Formats: sequence, structure tokens, C-alpha cells
Amino acid sequence: MNRTTVSLIAGTAALAAVTGFATLSSPQAAGTAGTATELPVERTSLLCPSPSTSDIAETSYTSFTPVTKDAGGDGKAALQAAAEKSDDKSKGKSKGKGKGKKADKPVLAPVEPGKPATGDTSGGDAPALVGTAEGKFAPGWTVQETTQVAAGSGRGLQGVNCSAPDTEFWFPGVSTAADRTDYVHLTNPDDSAAVVDIELYGKDGALDSTLGEGITVAPHSSDPILLSTLTEEKQENLTVHVNVRSGRVGAAVQALDDKLGGDWLAASTDPSGSLVLPGIPKDATAVRLVAFTPGDSDADLKVQLASPSGLITPAGNETLHVKAGMTASADLGDVTRGEAGSLVLTSTDASAPVVAALRVVRGKGDDQETAFIPATRPVGARATVADNSAKGTTLSLTAPKGAATVKVTASAGSEGGEAVSKTFTLKAGTTQNVEAPVPTGLKGTYALTVERVSGGPVYGARTLAATEDGVPGFTIQTLPDDRGMVAVPEADQDLSVLQK
Repeated sequence: MNRTTVSLIAGTAALAAVTGFATLSSPQAAGTAGTATELPVERTSLLCPSPSTSDIAETSYTSFTPVTKDAGGDGKAALQAAAEKSDDKSKGKSKGKGKGKKADKPVLAPVEPGKPATGDTSGGDAPALVGTAEGKFAPGWTVQETTQVAAGSGRGLQGVNCSAPDTEFWFPGVSTAADRTDYVHLTNPDDSAAVVDIELYGKDGALDSTLGEGITVAPHSSDPILLSTLTEEKQENLTVHVNVRSGRVGAAVQALDDKLGGDWLAASTDPSGSLVLPGIPKDATAVRLVAFTPGDSDADLKVQLASPSGLITPAGNETLHVKAGMTASADLGDVTRGEAGSLVLTSTDASAPVVAALRVVRGKGDDQETAFIPATRPVGARATVADNSAKGTTLSLTAPKGAATVKVTASAGSEGGEAVSKTFTLKAGTTQNVEAPVPTGLKGTYALTVERVSGGPVYGARTLAATEDGVPGFTIQTLPDDRGMVAVPEADQDLSVLQK
């Protein structure tokens, strides 16, 4: 159907401003001279999975929106409990959580951009949360969910950045082994049901399972799906593909280990021939790489570590061969050797994109704990991570392709304190655990915002470490671009090349 240039521009501008996920750049290849304007998004949605089934779990939520120029003078944001439906699900799907309508009272409602807002829950009945931010609260809105579990499977510190709803997710690094209990949490924020397929891929390809097909997630509800009930095969290293047939969902994997604690595994960035997995703790005692290629061609990955001194090749793990449609893994040991590090993967064949994640272990004996680092998007213009503390926070930044300069801002504290900024220069191919700023007169928790000032792409991750009842724990969150700004074409642009 033909559309006029004006109507296409208007539709794109409206979609971009509302969602933050629509970007239409000038088609320079067609010889046009138009330019695009960067505008703040006007509405953002985030979904937080149900944190824990443990009665002794304590969960905190921290919301933060950086101050954004031209974002407008009004707006609002709120996190509400996803409604819960009471029917027990069969065929390996756990009991859904909801009654079919949204809760009325917000769990958390920020007051102003530039200052974190906090909330908390206790026990194992905490629901999934559905959040919406509008106006000045929308650009760069981020919410951190952090849970401390003192004992039992998955004990330690579990953290996840609440994520936007989407239609496809990849999770390399899951497991159906006997000592692991992994759930895929699916949260539907919309007024209509979503239909989802869950596919599992192991070392020999797709696992036989029909129980993951056609899972219905009711409106405003959340379902945790136990992976071991979808297949009889017990494998240590698997990749999960979540594909949404209709509607959209938020998705995250909760990986609980009987001996090694547990954490959330966020989705890997889209399949690509070049991936960066930033922020491996310098004291990691074991690092496992899990990769998968969804295409028809095998992938040969060049494995490099971006260290403080530059790119190096881990001895004995120079490459990883990933067969098409199969999950491959490699144990890298204590690959960082006591220094900050990030993994850089490059496929020798551009037609064989991959997804990847790391499972990281710290500690020894009974004090071991686990976290995950998925391949992530670069910081881009700006990225933010919330729920930082004066002690126990490590910010890791890497510039794998070229030197870069970044500005790091510590926000005001949730209960008091003034924002502080620092500028750092990263050498090409290196990773640095930077001395991130802390708010002056800090009270409460604070956010860290990273802005790339110049140079090549920058990737980042934040590690939180804490001890609860003598049990050490840690969790890692990556810092992808916050997508707070979108490119909207000027009204005089000729977009006829895009008409159909």
C-alpha cells in the first residue's frame, strides 16, 4: 500500500517518541539531504520478574531516571504488581500469578528525575511488577531488582535490571542438570494474552519437547516456567530461545544452584558476529563461556580477553567452534588472573552470528557464589545502573575497538547527597575497573550513569557484592544503551525510497 511521505514521517515520529524503540535514519544512499533530530522518548515500559520463592528472601527495588534535556516538565512513573491468575498450569508450567487485572496501588512511584526511588518486599510471595514511565520520567528509565537469600538453593545475592517487553529472547547458559533449578519468567504487560514458544538447544541440537509450545501468558500476569519439566534430558549447558507468537512479554531466567548460589541471567544481545561480555570480576575463580549460533552455518569464534594492558588470547582457549543449531561451551578457569577483564568474541564468518553468556564463580568451598554476564549492547550515548552503595560496587568499562573517553555521574542519594561526575579515558582494547564517583554526603542508594564523550564504542558492567548472615554474594548487571533518545526525520526529508 502506498503511503505519502508526510504520513510516514508523522507515524514514525509518533512511534519513536512514544516507545523509544523506533529509529528512522536518513536514507543517504538514496541521495537525500535530510537530517534526523534526536528527541527524548515520551513513554517507556519495564517488567520485573517475581524475585524469589524463598520465605527468607528480602528484595529491594530501585528506580532512577537521569535528567534529560528537552524531556518536558511533567510526567509520572510507577511500578505495580502484575495481577495473578489462580489456575494451576499443567505440562510443566508452574502456577501462574494473577487475577486478571492490575493492582491499584503502586509498589514504587518515583518523585523526580535525578534522584533514586526505592521500595522493598520480604518473603516468597512478592509478585512480578509492571512499570510505565511517561514524560520526563521516560528517557533512560531504569529499575534494579536486588534480592538477598540467606540460605537454600540460590542463596546469595540475585540482581536483575527490569527489562522492556519484546518478542524474542536468547538465553545461552541455562541448565537442566540435577543441581540446577532454572525458571524462565514470562511477564505479559498488555490487555490481551500472549502466546509463547520455548525452545531448548543442547550440545547435539534441539531437545525433544512439545511442552514448550504455545504457552499462554494471560493479560497482566507472570508465569515462571521450570525448564526441567519441558524435557527429560539433563544437560549442563543449554540455550533457551523464547519466541513470542502473539503479543509481547518480558523474559528473564532465574538460575538456582544447590551448591553455587544463584542469580538472574538476562537475555543476550541479538545474534551477531562480534560480541562483548564485559566486567568479569578480577577475583573470579571459574568462568564458563556458553555460545550458540541460530543460523545454518558453523561459527568459529576468536576468543580474546580485554585486560588492563590490552587484548590478549587466553592460553588453551584461543578459539571456540560452535556447530550450527548446537550449544558449545568452554571452561576458561580463572581467566582474568587477578585483573579486570572482559571477553571479546569475533566470528570468522560474518554469516554465522552467535549469542553468548558467561557463568562466573567467585569464592571457594562453601563460600562460592555464581553470577552471569550475557553479551550486551554498547553503552552508546548513555547507560545507567541503579542500586549502588558506597561499598561493594565495582564499575567495569571496556573499549575493545578504540580509545574512548567517558563521563561517569553518581546521582544524588535516595535519602540525601549531591551528584558527582568524573571523566575517564580508556585505552583501545582494555578493560578498567574505574574508581567511580560517590555522591557527596551520600545517604541511601545511588545510580551510576555512563556517557560516551568521544572515541570508539564502550561496554560496561556493574558488580554488586554484599554479605548476608555471613554468606558472601555478588551479582553483575551490564550497561547497554538506555534508548532514551530516538532519531526522528525532519519534515522535509524525502522518504519515498521507503514507500511500498
